[in-house]
Amino acid sequence: MIRPRRLRRTAALRRLVAETRVHPSDLVLPLFVKEGLTEPVEIASMPGVYQHSVDSARKLAVEAARAGIGGLMPFGIPAVRDALGSGATDPDGILNVTTRAIREEIGDDLVLIPDLCLDEFTDHGHCGVLREDGAVDNDASLARYAEMGRCLAESGADLLGASGMMDGQIGYVRAALDESGHTDTGLLAYAAKYASAFYGPFRDAVESQLQGDRRTYQQDSANATEALLEIDLDIEQGADIVMVKPALPYLDIVRAAAERSPVPVAAYHISGEYAQIVAAAERGWIDRDAAILESLTSIKRAGAGIIATYAALDAAALLRLK
Repeated sequence: MIRPRRLRRTAALRRLVAETRVHPSDLVLPLFVKEGLTEPVEIASMPGVYQHSVDSARKLAVEAARAGIGGLMPFGIPAVRDALGSGATDPDGILNVTTRAIREEIGDDLVLIPDLCLDEFTDHGHCGVLREDGAVDNDASLARYAEMGRCLAESGADLLGASGMMDGQIGYVRAALDESGHTDTGLLAYAAKYASAFYGPFRDAVESQLQGDRRTYQQDSANATEALLEIDLDIEQGADIVMVKPALPYLDIVRAAAERSPVPVAAYHISGEYAQIVAAAERGWIDRDAAILESLTSIKRAGAGIIATYAALDAAALLRLK
């Protein structure tokens, strides 16, 4: 009789033959920094995740570097918003200030990937500039992304998390960065970013002003071929990394991206995915730590070499114990 169970008999045997391993260096920690805060404030829908002050973000960056995780993904929450998202391109705006502060604190010990999108900075909550009829103006939004990208590059970003899902955004921003001398600043393209029901806690975290939805520019959850087209286009336009978001409901897209992409593939284990685990664990329904590691392992197994997750620090500690 063939007995595959022989290799499952002990934890040591299981470790020896494990096909998929998650390392702390695979993980990227998103963090929220709010203008005017002096102390961290826990986000009610994301227990264990906080809105940070600039000073506490610096401390978190040091902790992340010591934990051996791969990078940080800052999101800014401004005190004032307007129709153009002006705070995104203000050198003294919260995201640029945070990027400079973290770079000063940790040097090159972590990859720094600030969010290149206007939604946190607009008073309407959309990822771009609106036309008079209320629709998002794709090409006017690209011009704002280019200006924002230049500001973040000057502030010390290694990669820009291009999350707006506008047509042509990667090529447009790449050209703008190159023309301004920022040829070393890379682009992490949110190439297949789906219009998802799982973003709710994130919108709490950034105090989103969104009315309506983003279905005219984010991916339809029913479509896979269209997502692969978006991935191909972003690679063609110069993306250094392509990302699928969310992760767990779209593992088939992660796998398809990994099979076709000549550049690294990332996936975002998003706020709703994280919050579900924490909420169920708080009720005693599941084991929080085991569920986190199982989720991250499944994302890595599907083909993502990089995983953005709010559980990055917890996971790094758990992985050291395995």
